Amino acid sequence: MIRKYTSTDINPVLDIWLQASVKAHDFVAAEFWESQVTSMRDIYIPASKTYVFENESKVIGFYSLYENLLAANFVSPEHQGEGIGKQLMAHAKEQFSALTLNVYKDNEATYRFYLSQGFKIDNEHICEHTGCAEYAMSMNT
Repeated sequence: MIRKYTSTDINPVLDIWLQASVKAHDFVAAEFWESQVTSMRDIYIPASKTYVFENESKVIGFYSLYENLLAANFVSPEHQGEGIGKQLMAHAKEQFSALTLNVYKDNEATYRFYLSQGFKIDNEHICEHTGCAEYAMSMNT
């Protein structure tokens, strides 16, 4: 089930974010992602509208919107490939008629997922935090 995030969800959300980030972004040092946990907890998650995917009282995925920017869409690595990301994406599409996001160019599986969900690549740029190439993507529902 998808429900609104509450502050008691912070630890599983951060765990999912870190595990999935390290797995999906193996072209960026794991230490970078580890160094961002505090900012995620104290700045990014509180500033965003976040929803969690819960199964058997356990949070196994989440997404965060900052206005119409899909700032995060992560599923616990052991539950990837089960359709949870698609369900989270469908829920996010219900929140705004137009969504934008940034995804690393080297994260091919994820940007292909977003293409399959109706997003298009608008431009390519360099991420100011990692120096890696990113695609800016958008969609209108």
